Amino acid sequence: MQPFQIIFNPISAAELSRMPKELQLQILGEFRGVPSEVLSNELDRFGKLRRAGKTLHRFRIGDFRVYFERHDLGLVVHRILHRNTLKDFQFRSNLPMGEDEALQDNPQFWELIEAAKRPAA
Repeated sequence: MQPFQIIFNPISAAELSRMPKELQLQILGEFRGVPSEVLSNELDRFGKLRRAGKTLHRFRIGDFRVYFERHDLGLVVHRILHRNTLKDFQFRSNLPMGEDEALQDNPQFWELIEAAKRPAA
């Protein structure tokens, strides 16, 4: 079996570390079946957002949304956001469509994802 890694970028790692330990363990525990799904390309249960050749998947874990993409080693977690954050984002953006469609077409969401690639000030 090939090695599988769940890689947290600096922003998602910081988001996870700010959560209570019990919630951190719950979120990490929810990743149990994800490696086999990602390796077998069975990603139907995850939301999908596409833009400029990049595909992100949304994993709902209770009140949180984990945004990740496939990687040669496994997957990279870009953001872990509370669902109310996304609802507020959608409301402010005044988008009359589903969550995935609204986010994939909104440049502000992609800026939020890409923020992890910029050096900290």
